[in-house]
Amino acid sequence: MPVVDVVNLEGKRVGEVELADAVFAAKVNPNLLHETVRWYLASARAGTHKTKGRGEVAGSGRKLWRQKGTGRARVGSIRSPLWRKGGTVHGPQPRDYSYRLPRKVRLGALRSALSAKLADEKLTVVDAFALESHKTKAFRAVLDQLGAERTTLLVDVAANRNLELASRNLDGVKLVPTAKLETYDLLKHDRLFLSKDAAMKLSTALAGVTAAAPAAPLVELKPAPAKAAKPAARKAAKPVARKAAKPRARKPAKKD
Repeated sequence: MPVVDVVNLEGKRVGEVELADAVFAAKVNPNLLHETVRWYLASARAGTHKTKGRGEVAGSGRKLWRQKGTGRARVGSIRSPLWRKGGTVHGPQPRDYSYRLPRKVRLGALRSALSAKLADEKLTVVDAFALESHKTKAFRAVLDQLGAERTTLLVDVAANRNLELASRNLDGVKLVPTAKLETYDLLKHDRLFLSKDAAMKLSTALAGVTAAAPAAPLVELKPAPAKAAKPAARKAAKPVARKAAKPRARKPAKKD
């Protein structure tokens, strides 16, 4: 198991924590990362684009000039797509871009992203985000002491009002709970700061550690009852001979 140092808000080492191999030391799978990011961005699309068709643009339905005799091309409506300010043919319409991604793929991508952060030494475990104030300036000084230079992702378990207020106005800093941690956020931000409780919760949840279910009692198998003998097959009935149909008597032809 990888052992990671635990630091306080001043950047000093106060202990260490063991993380699960299946979560923080897994093999990085670029295909899972790509599919999960693609799914996340597709789900975030609004899909509210809309163009007006021929029947939706403003304009009269009157025929502009007669069909023949003018020397001009025939035309039936000013709302034709061939005209300026006319309708749009096969334009974009409101739609939902989201699709379903298997849960195992999403969890595998999370393990790959967390393992990549730890391998690149961009993961820091903080003892607790116990802030005395909600001031943004004070929290910016805390991040500087922890070595956060570029974009930063903060992950905590419980709701922390001071941490939420202090971090929401900082550019490039995002706070998410462990239940809403996404692969896209891990790849988008340069540094990752986990609280100790959040690191332990992710190790347990993503590793799939569950209590072993009690074994079911053995059931004595009884021999199946013997099948009853099938009754003897009935004798095939003799086919009934049909009587030959009598030929119909023809009527004598009438004499002229």
